[in-house]
Amino acid sequence: MERWVRHQLLERQCPPGAPVMFQQWRGLLFLHWPVAPDAVQKTLPEGLQADIFEDRAWIGIVPFSMKAVRPAGVVPFPFISNFLELNLRTYVLDRTGKPGIWFYSLDANQPIAVWIARFFFALPYQHAIMSEAIKGNEVKFRSRRRNTSRRLTYQYRVGNPLGEARLGTLEFFLVERYRLFSARKGQLLTGRVYHSPYSLRTVELLTIDPHLFALDGLTEPVTPPEHVISAPFADVSVYPMQRVED
Repeated sequence: MERWVRHQLLERQCPPGAPVMFQQWRGLLFLHWPVAPDAVQKTLPEGLQADIFEDRAWIGIVPFSMKAVRPAGVVPFPFISNFLELNLRTYVLDRTGKPGIWFYSLDANQPIAVWIARFFFALPYQHAIMSEAIKGNEVKFRSRRRNTSRRLTYQYRVGNPLGEARLGTLEFFLVERYRLFSARKGQLLTGRVYHSPYSLRTVELLTIDPHLFALDGLTEPVTPPEHVISAPFADVSVYPMQRVED
């Protein structure tokens, strides 16, 4: 078994300690483009390096809905706990080789959730006006970041079940991620999440907009995503953020 596969399998085990938050992720769409590793490396803080699969780094757009978001020991509040999210991400390793996710942005249509994520997790959340319409197996997800004029649309049909990502595949590299990184005042932070491995499904894309890259200061792709997949749900436990020691 390759070393990177072993590392990602270790990361998906339940972390020690108690979760600080619980979430449900529903209707995840994963759109990924290959990017030159050097181009990604220039966007990362000190202490992280671009994680690569077959000599290429990857940047992904992921729209989905958040349900029953709540701190540990608190019941969900209907008008706060349910909202939509759209994030732009890449995949990284820390100095010890731990794999995780670096977020360029996370747009959400719940201002309180945006504030909490910024304050407690140092994540680059942005407030957006968003909607999601589901008719049968067809989904239309729309988002317009606050103080911008362009509305981004992601419309697609969910297809056949694929099961869990097979070890060593590109799907495994992209979606089997259970650690995030963020930074505050030059200090690198990391946090763990835990959920069962995704049960993946095929996708037929109808409309997508990669302009989220440009909104975050990155070069916007001119080609369709090279890898597309979806997952219907994940029930998630979130663990405290910790400083990454030098």
